[in-house]
Amino acid sequence: MRIANLAGRAVLLVEDGALDIHKASGGTLGPDPSALFDHWDEVRPQLAGLTGAPVPYTDTDLLAPVPAPRQIFAIGVNYADHAAEADLAPPAPSGCPVTFTKFASCLTGPYTHVGLPEGMVDWEVELVAVIGRRAHHVAAENAWAHVAGLTVGQDLSERLTQWSGPAPQQFSLGKSYPGFGPLGPAVVTVEEFDDPDDLRIGCDLNDVPMQNARTSGMIFSVPELVARLSAVVPLLPGDLIFTGTPAGIGATRVPAVFLKPGDELVSRIEGIGTLSTTFVEA
Repeated sequence: MRIANLAGRAVLLVEDGALDIHKASGGTLGPDPSALFDHWDEVRPQLAGLTGAPVPYTDTDLLAPVPAPRQIFAIGVNYADHAAEADLAPPAPSGCPVTFTKFASCLTGPYTHVGLPEGMVDWEVELVAVIGRRAHHVAAENAWAHVAGLTVGQDLSERLTQWSGPAPQQFSLGKSYPGFGPLGPAVVTVEEFDDPDDLRIGCDLNDVPMQNARTSGMIFSVPELVARLSAVVPLLPGDLIFTGTPAGIGATRVPAVFLKPGDELVSRIEGIGTLSTTFVEA
């Protein structure tokens, strides 16, 4: 299933268009996209049985499929190739993932314009896991049962703010300007993937490939992240986990490349879809 947010209403994206979940369920399920995940175990089988006449839609009417999560976890240095390009020591697989947050006000849709603040704004395409069942002290082998689905995210980062000191650096602020969390186009449920641990991921800037990898290159897989995070705090339905970015960011290029007004960034993950982000002056 592909769960999306069409002009503020929860829909299923199907071959011929979008199926309004509230209408197709006869009012049993509400129209709020975020509310679907609050009772995921009860909602999921109802979604699978919905029928009706899909309506056509345009991509630009799609909004963030999870518009108001209670918690957003973001993981740093989770690909060995990204650690190498940034001259950082990767965390040991037996250790703790580098964790920060993106504030929910930064989330935006999959087809959007984002204003560029002053500074050096960079891209980081990421697989994003959406929690569907409360998870606390969950073992990795049981973790996928707590994930409603996967989507595409961009962890846009203003590097001057991010790297400002004194320590610790301001990761959360530097990655939370308005529009710095493009998300979508849909939350794709886990059973749709042959192998949810191994998906092609990448992004292009003005049609030039910048990142190209596979999510199997993550140091901490989605199940491991659920286990490590839930060992400390409860993960709640609708929470997001930005799982980290592979090599190819702008800051580590020689010379460095940062986003400018007029740029178009297209981010994609196999089996999920694409984001298209156009940058304008703030």
